[in-house]
Amino acid sequence: MSKRKIKFSLVYRDMWQSAGKYMPHVDQLERIAPAIIDMGCFDRIETNGGGFEQINLLLGGNPNKSVRSWCKPFNEAGIETHMLERGLNGIRMRPVPEDVRKLMFKVKKKQGVDIARSFDGLNDENNIIDSVKYAKEAGMIAQGTLCITHSKIHTVEYFVNIADKLIKGGSEEICLKDMAGVGRPASIGKIVEGIKKKHPEVLIQYHGQTGPGFTVASILEAVNAGCDYIDVGMEPLSWGTGHADILTIVAMLEDAGYEVPKVNMKAYMEARRLSQEFIDEFLGYYIDPYNRQINALLIKPGLPGGMMGSLMSDLANNLKSINKHLEKKNKPVLTQDDLMLKLYDEVDYIWPKMGYPPLVTPYSQYVKNVALMNVMQMLKGKERFSMIDDNTWDMMLGKSGKLPGKLSPELIEMAEKEGREFYTGNPQDLYPDELDKFRKEMDENGWDLGEDDEELFELAMHPEQYRNYKSGAAKKAFEEDLAKRKKEGGGLFSKPKAKEEGSEAVSTQPSTMNIDVNGEKFRVTVSYGDEPAEAPKVNEKDSQTVHHHTKEKDPEMNGEAEELTSPIAGTFYLTKEPTEKSLKVGDTVSKGDVLCYVEAMKTYNSIKSDMDGKIVAIVPSNGDEIVEDDVLFLIR
Repeated sequence: MSKRKIKFSLVYRDMWQSAGKYMPHVDQLERIAPAIIDMGCFDRIETNGGGFEQINLLLGGNPNKSVRSWCKPFNEAGIETHMLERGLNGIRMRPVPEDVRKLMFKVKKKQGVDIARSFDGLNDENNIIDSVKYAKEAGMIAQGTLCITHSKIHTVEYFVNIADKLIKGGSEEICLKDMAGVGRPASIGKIVEGIKKKHPEVLIQYHGQTGPGFTVASILEAVNAGCDYIDVGMEPLSWGTGHADILTIVAMLEDAGYEVPKVNMKAYMEARRLSQEFIDEFLGYYIDPYNRQINALLIKPGLPGGMMGSLMSDLANNLKSINKHLEKKNKPVLTQDDLMLKLYDEVDYIWPKMGYPPLVTPYSQYVKNVALMNVMQMLKGKERFSMIDDNTWDMMLGKSGKLPGKLSPELIEMAEKEGREFYTGNPQDLYPDELDKFRKEMDENGWDLGEDDEELFELAMHPEQYRNYKSGAAKKAFEEDLAKRKKEGGGLFSKPKAKEEGSEAVSTQPSTMNIDVNGEKFRVTVSYGDEPAEAPKVNEKDSQTVHHHTKEKDPEMNGEAEELTSPIAGTFYLTKEPTEKSLKVGDTVSKGDVLCYVEAMKTYNSIKSDMDGKIVAIVPSNGDEIVEDDVLFLIR
């Protein structure tokens, strides 16, 4: 076999996000960059994407400074940098206006990012081709991306055809993003072979996470078929829900007859030591031990390893409520493993019914959330699909792009019954330009637009997190949360304990805190899941309409009012968007009206009235944390 040269990319950003969702501070990134360069084995480094910038904001840091400082040493060393972006969703969980998307690529290029790896959570090539166009206009290398998953419709031919459309649409490179590591090795090889057969000049990069254990074999098959670049990790964050270690892959490919770089082991050990130092300083408190394990149970549901930490917390937080209900019915209680297997089976059952959306951010969360809601509701004697959040409906209705498969007749019937309309147009048209609005806000606040409009971009992409960063509220919230975790233990610093049935783990779900910064009060939401949650903006007028009551204290409660309780635990909001009008005590409602929202597991679940009547009490305050069966409204 001829010695074809194989190149490597260190996905240092994704290593951290797949392990625990937080990143090192900018000064730590600056310290480790020289060691990574001295390793001498990387042609590319992943420097940005996903939750990187939101995480910086939550830490109280400036993400633009982080990106510029992190890219600079690699730019100077001639190592290419690349970012991950989500097409229509940019680098956040929800769709982004076109003017903000275009500005993102211009800003990132100026900050030192060379390559834009653009994917769409539905594999809708139209959303990706838009990003390809914007990236090339900004002077970046456009890398179109396939979200690899395994099903009867996600065939080799399916992926090769999408790659063909992306290349014809202007994509200069192709990435196989095997985000859950469930791509079967032989199929991965055939996909690479099929793309190379049609487009031998196009570079192909393989990204595979090691959760279920296929990835090392997949890398060998991909390289044998003609793959050019391989994404790798390194200790102390290799394997588990992360990535294969550079040392293993270099040794394997060298034995297979390929030309691979030598790894400077002194530099490797220094980079490893520094990463461990960052873990010991604070990051370890946010790394779930489950994320350090390879788990073959992930093969069936195909869930991405990066969400396993938050998933295990979801299970633990809901188990207590489920078992409480089962005990009342004199039924056997469940262990966390029982609930996990029920969830995996439910994901496997509903995924085809929901149109086979690739299980990647944000759609992996949507499918998982519906599955967990179904399990919980059915255990309590209710029907499947009786709780579907609005974000998931938007996906199924076509507001984010085309589903790969067909929606089941029962979900179509449910949508029509609820008066929901399907959308077949360009999803970008649903989200009008917003930069002028954000320019006005920055001007009114006296905020600088930043070098190359980068601060304007940050506010437009992450409005709530940016405002909390500017106020200082986010940093204070993070510091208080870290201090609490250090005191109570958590993450890698807690020894595994035998959990009581239904006991709660340290939550990685969004927590809401009241913060006082220089005498000014703020309410902020901090999330440690796959993606930091973005709380809805609550204006002063809305907050004044909230009436906090209890049944015992309200003089109008004479026994005739009915309680409307929450079906899930989460954060209570009267509205989802600033433009919505919130309910007040005294308002009349009809059965089926949306009364409020409960934000849980990164999605907003609309809570509807089950009767006609008049609101006589709103029990929680806006932004309150609630648990399942808490009373939300009293209606008469």
